[in-house]
Amino acid sequence: MFKYLKNQKGFSLIELMVVVVIIAILAAIAVPIYMNYVRQARSTEAQSAIAAIRQTYRVRYQTYGTTERYDIEASLKDAQLGNRTKKNWEFEVVGNPPKKYIATSTVDFPAGEGKLVWYDVDDAEYHGYGIDDETESEEELLD
Repeated sequence: MFKYLKNQKGFSLIELMVVVVIIAILAAIAVPIYMNYVRQARSTEAQSAIAAIRQTYRVRYQTYGTTERYDIEASLKDAQLGNRTKKNWEFEVVGNPPKKYIATSTVDFPAGEGKLVWYDVDDAEYHGYGIDDETESEEELLD
């Protein structure tokens, strides 16, 4: 039995180090791409909720001609968002008629609290966490 083991050779230290370096390079490329994908997926929850809230405000505006007495609590009730979404995000609407719809992550959000996702009606675009590289604070956003 030991005759067969004498003829077998293993990998040299150099060959093993080359493999480790190749794996490290692949990981260095793959991890940031994966993390960006995760951020985008997490912000999609806020974008979907904002779209539902925008729709409730649109319906309210078309029905009554104003959104003056329509608050975010009534909108959340009408939008029928899931409990998990309500737990992960706090929502705010700025203006009458609304000019910005803002979602701010809570402590229950997997990526942490204070992440902002917002929809700007004038730009007709979503901005913030997982969407673009803007790092505006909430104070700058409300100006």
